[in-house]
Amino acid sequence: MLSKKRIGFIGGGNMAEAIVKGLVASKSVASKNILIADVSSERLNFLRKEYKVETASNNKDVTEKSDIVILAVKPQIMDKVLEEMRDIDLGKKLLISVAAGYPILAIESILKSDQEKKKVRVIRTMPNTPALVLEGATAITPGTDADKNDLKMAHFLFSSVGKTVDVTEKQIDAVTGLSGSGPAYIFMIIEALADGGVKMGLSRDVANTLSIQTVLGAAKLAQQSGLHPGELKDRVASPGGTTIAGIHALESGALRATLMDAVEAAAIRSEELGQ
Repeated sequence: MLSKKRIGFIGGGNMAEAIVKGLVASKSVASKNILIADVSSERLNFLRKEYKVETASNNKDVTEKSDIVILAVKPQIMDKVLEEMRDIDLGKKLLISVAAGYPILAIESILKSDQEKKKVRVIRTMPNTPALVLEGATAITPGTDADKNDLKMAHFLFSSVGKTVDVTEKQIDAVTGLSGSGPAYIFMIIEALADGGVKMGLSRDVANTLSIQTVLGAAKLAQQSGLHPGELKDRVASPGGTTIAGIHALESGALRATLMDAVEAAAIRSEELGQ
């Protein structure tokens, strides 16, 4: 589906790189069919050498030469980027935004400001950085002019770097707080588990290896077993054993409430960015 499509990225930051690496690694898109523009020439040089992609000096070139344009810039500069695209014929192009907190209506309003009946096919997404290792989680929601084929194309693109789900746009901020920011929470948990191992006498290398593999294994078990996480937890925690003692310490430290608060805080910040 993507083999004959030229995919352009406006912005070459971490999220763009994650998607590019995933697409190239999964062989969904040939490197020569990926075009990237970024304000940093140093960044473009890195991406070109690392992934053998094409680069451009400006956003207009990327937009005009691409079938699918991925808007991978920070929400604070989206207005400026969209203004540059307004005079380009976008009728046959699919625009996919990965900008946190930037609503579809804002994209459509700027691009249609000179002609209300102008068709602008927009898909809004919220991916995450594990796309780098083909384990991303991406939520997808279509704009007014996007059709079923556009939505199918977006799912195909992001499913090549992980799993995808359909959500309403109202749910995107919650997605941002959970899976968009979630990898950072998990990295902190991995680090903290390893620190605990070091505190109890393990070497740093051994503690890191055990911590990472434990989180990876637990995630795979939750995914493949189909059981509720609470049930899986109970299966590990035997009466009067070591695990329930550790769980008690986590409950005393309000781990679950703290993680819920983190999701809420990130979701609220995403909403603020869209205002």
